[in-house]
Amino acid sequence: MRIHIIQHDNFESPGVIINWAKENNHHLSYTKFFENSGLPSIMDFEWLIIMGGPMGVYDEDKFPWLKSEKEFIKQSIENGKIVLGICLGSQLIAAVLGAKVYKNKYKEIGWHKINITSEGKDNSFFSSFPSTMEVGQWHEDTFDLPAGAVHLAESEACKNQAYIYKDHVVGLQFHLEFTEETLNGLIFNSKNELVKGKYIQTEAEIISKKGFIIQSNKILIGILNNIERRFKDKL
Repeated sequence: MRIHIIQHDNFESPGVIINWAKENNHHLSYTKFFENSGLPSIMDFEWLIIMGGPMGVYDEDKFPWLKSEKEFIKQSIENGKIVLGICLGSQLIAAVLGAKVYKNKYKEIGWHKINITSEGKDNSFFSSFPSTMEVGQWHEDTFDLPAGAVHLAESEACKNQAYIYKDHVVGLQFHLEFTEETLNGLIFNSKNELVKGKYIQTEAEIISKKGFIIQSNKILIGILNNIERRFKDKL
């Protein structure tokens, strides 16, 4: 499959997704807005993955390319592409689908527990998920669930953690793609956010729990495999 990845900064990379794609002989292409690279033709890929970033969905004045990115995501959904959004990516998809994106009551940074909803447990893409698990979080915004989307996961600090729209659009507010390298890069570039807060862990806490990376990667690979199986035969 041809997978196109959108990156918003140089330190929130696809992580383990790259390893999975290479092992399964998928072709990767990129739009890296921090390098001013452009968006591809809608015909050049089957699967779009949208990564995280420090900007907000509503920051078009600071990041003018957000407007064209939203339109591109909309076209991808309308053309039946597989679309997976992570963190900011999940918020962008929600906005494109008409949902409100706004500041959450709490910032959520570190390793935090999420719970899978009953709808999530019944969803074939999430069959590899345990009922509850610790996942990587690094966000201050949240979103309302888009109309027609199914709510898949929630946490104590943030209700809408994952959703699926129709059968080909998935949003994950949390990070399963972290490798030790990408997590260290995020900490290094975002240390200013590690302030005292109810759901903000210290750098030492985050690093001490990096054993969760292996479990997170395993779960993400399970989701990617499930999505791949569903759509590969259709192409």
